Amino acid sequence: MFRSLRFRLPALFLAGVVLAGLVSTIIALGLFQGYVQQQSIAQLRRQSDSLTGAIQNSVGGDKKEGVPFELLRRGTGTNIYFVGLAKGFGGSLFPGQKNLPTLPKRYIDFPRLSRGHEYSFEFRPAGQRQTYLALARPLSLERKVFGAVVVARPKTDLAGQRLTLLGRLGLAALAGLLVSGLLAWYLSRRFTRPLLELSQAADAVARGHSDVPVPLLPAQDEIAHLSERFGEMTTRLAEAEQLTRNFLMSVSHELRTPLTAIRGHVEALSEGLIEDPELRLESLEVIRAQATRLERLVGDVLDLAKLDAHRFTVHREEVDMHRLVDAAYAAFGEEARRRAIEYRERVEAKPVIVTDGDRVLQIISNLLRNAFRWTPDGGRINVELSASNGTVSVAVDDTGPGIAPEERERIFRPFWSRDDGGTGLGLAIAHELAGALGGRIELETAPGQGSRFELVLPAGRN
Repeated sequence: MFRSLRFRLPALFLAGVVLAGLVSTIIALGLFQGYVQQQSIAQLRRQSDSLTGAIQNSVGGDKKEGVPFELLRRGTGTNIYFVGLAKGFGGSLFPGQKNLPTLPKRYIDFPRLSRGHEYSFEFRPAGQRQTYLALARPLSLERKVFGAVVVARPKTDLAGQRLTLLGRLGLAALAGLLVSGLLAWYLSRRFTRPLLELSQAADAVARGHSDVPVPLLPAQDEIAHLSERFGEMTTRLAEAEQLTRNFLMSVSHELRTPLTAIRGHVEALSEGLIEDPELRLESLEVIRAQATRLERLVGDVLDLAKLDAHRFTVHREEVDMHRLVDAAYAAFGEEARRRAIEYRERVEAKPVIVTDGDRVLQIISNLLRNAFRWTPDGGRINVELSASNGTVSVAVDDTGPGIAPEERERIFRPFWSRDDGGTGLGLAIAHELAGALGGRIELETAPGQGSRFELVLPAGRN
């Protein structure tokens, strides 16, 4: 449970909220404490203003009756201390008042006060546990500093305000954690549910079930994109499995047929069942033709494997495209006559290019073989050679059933066949070979209107 994403996502989210809350609380307390201390010093300054004014008026008056220290202390509600800096001032300033509160000298900055500067500080009176915040203000007469008055208040007031702030921040933090927890729970379910479904689908695919349903998400986020791509992957995987099954069935059929024929004729010849020399020659011709058929099938499989592994070697030589197209065209002439197919060749140019002639012949032969496979008896097949704009083109037109739009890409995939017949390798090999030679195969087709496959190669001789 603790390792699952459903637990870790909200846990990390809440941990981030708590950490952010702690940092915010520390910053808020620091700012609040600074603000409260500034306000307290401002209040002490206002009190010291009235005290220093009263003391200086009493000292500078004609009648020096003294300053009622206790009266001032009770009136301000603060602790008041007097610091004498000049001789002649002290007890005479507060006549009749003994045991005036004094500050230890370590808290008195005599040079600073002598220059007429105020300052604030903290101290703890002897025998007390409370800490006081104090403000020292210099007293002057005729521009001469003769003493200082210190006004102090306990810092417990500040602590109480800080505790109040902490309580309110704690309540806000609890409310924030509650809202954040609900949000984290919702987001966790929102994100992990489709991921869990994808994980279950992936487990099913790993067990060999590629036809599992994949959740489709209405959102347009990264998880929806992942789900869409995973769905495409399972679809492709299911197609690949189907193509593999089709290939195995097709190859088994393609291998079994010539092997059965070869085996039958070999047994007949070896047992002496065929004595007529002409019949023996016919049997040997059948064996030769079926062996050639097997050789072509095995060659197609090996070529595809080399192309997929990028271990295919292209030989560079000068190739007379007219002679090459003539050779491919002539190879299917007998089949065209036998099936009454209108079979024509049109040559608009006779280019010579540098390429692999054997592989170009293989591509054109595969295109013609595909055209003859799908063109009905009495149909039409045209072969056209042309050159323009730095390219050489060999087009094969047929009057077959055409290709549906959704099948235009699939026909170039290995082992895929529209009628589950054949090996599904011819067009796939032609497509890969064209790319290896620096060219391409273009397709123009429509259902019921035949197809036009065009091999386009670069015309450069270098």
